[in-house]
Amino acid sequence: MSDMTLRRLDDGFDRWDALLDLILASFAHMNGRIDPPSSAFALTSETLKAKALSEIAYAALDGEQLVGCIFCRPEAESLYVGKLAVLPTAQGKGIGKRLLSLAETTARELGLKALRLETRIELVDNHATFAAWGFQKTAENRHPGFDRTTSIEMRKAIA
Repeated sequence: MSDMTLRRLDDGFDRWDALLDLILASFAHMNGRIDPPSSAFALTSETLKAKALSEIAYAALDGEQLVGCIFCRPEAESLYVGKLAVLPTAQGKGIGKRLLSLAETTARELGLKALRLETRIELVDNHATFAAWGFQKTAENRHPGFDRTTSIEMRKAIA
């Protein structure tokens, strides 16, 4: 990964289909495990581009290959992190951590005091990973129409 670069997604980026493929590959393990299904599966190249341009998004590249991405949205007191994705074959190499570090830098630049994310209740491996990265569970949420917890909210304070 010595060749890894992080790139802001903007109008000059033209690989939306490849980015969508990366997200779908990264989220594929959730199929059949989470209910309701991830909103990632409703994305198209066009909606992904619109999301990237309305939020703060970055891609991680290993040479020319897209290996990860992160989408961030400023809120009143925190930077919401969504669609953090790393190609399954590239996981475990620190890409997710580097993308979250970039989100922390972005939050600091915006004067925000925390990162906030939501992860599905069923994905306990994700809960453990985010906890190891300094996130703490702050709330349990439910999707509309569900009478049980479907996701948890986690926050990480930024010094």
